[in-house]
Amino acid sequence: MDKPEAKTKKKLTARVLRGDCIEGMQKLAAGSVDLVATDPPYDIGYEYDTYDDTPNEPEYLSWCGRWFQQVHRILKPDGTFWLIIGDERVAQLRMLATQHSMLNADYAGLFPGFHLQTWGIWYYTFGVACANNFARSHTHLLRFTKRKTKFTFNRDSPLVRVPSARQLVYNDARANPAGKLPDNTWVLSPLDLGLAFTEETDTWLESRVCGTFAERQERGIYMEKKAIPQMPLKVMERIILASSRPGELVVDPFSGTGTTGEAAVLHGRSFLGFELSENYHAISSNRIQKAIRSKTCPPAKPPSTKKSTKRKKVG
Repeated sequence: MDKPEAKTKKKLTARVLRGDCIEGMQKLAAGSVDLVATDPPYDIGYEYDTYDDTPNEPEYLSWCGRWFQQVHRILKPDGTFWLIIGDERVAQLRMLATQHSMLNADYAGLFPGFHLQTWGIWYYTFGVACANNFARSHTHLLRFTKRKTKFTFNRDSPLVRVPSARQLVYNDARANPAGKLPDNTWVLSPLDLGLAFTEETDTWLESRVCGTFAERQERGIYMEKKAIPQMPLKVMERIILASSRPGELVVDPFSGTGTTGEAAVLHGRSFLGFELSENYHAISSNRIQKAIRSKTCPPAKPPSTKKSTKRKKVG
């Protein structure tokens, strides 16, 4: 299961294609991708500029089943699929990803199904206010693998492990000098920004990306005076570090603002994203190009596609 990270001389590539992710993934060769990590629409009525997120559970689950199928097909046998999702559909999607026929007979045989390895929680204190409910302050992090065993998980990577209480508090000689694996609840607090990923903590202290237009405008992540939802870079970095190795290919079917792509590039992975929205495509492409320049990673054509007589243009 554990495969240590190794240096690679592969030529890295990074690109976001504009168009439908299902059509885009259909053009990739089977078993060509090492990691898929994505934060898709939640089916909660968010007002995107292109995608219709009007809540409709049957249609939403049917659509997710179709792109899940493509994720399963393009992943290598030891590949991993991280799904970041909210409360509304997490239970259904967990079942959909692992046992189609139990959810709906129409999905039976769509693909063999994934194996759930981790159901994690990203907890943040900069929560979302609700009119008639407690403020929402968490997101679900589901880690699926194509095989039940023998998948990529870099548990011994020094970039993933953290010091343990035995080391820091008790100075216990029995403690593993390499530290321990973090637990599956990631605590991200805006009050602790300066402590993010320090040697003194085993929790994830990094703020949810600021939620007001003015704050996001300062970071350059906004569109037509509207706050854009996005994942913190630190969350995607640990996902990529834990579930892929340098030189491998990371795919995000919903590139959005490009957080997954930036994290992949910064840590020596190739990246391919898909984005339906012209505006989001521009934001994510620009962000990834900045990361490429900082790492001298040359932009190139997307890797490993099917051999066909003529490729249909996506978008």
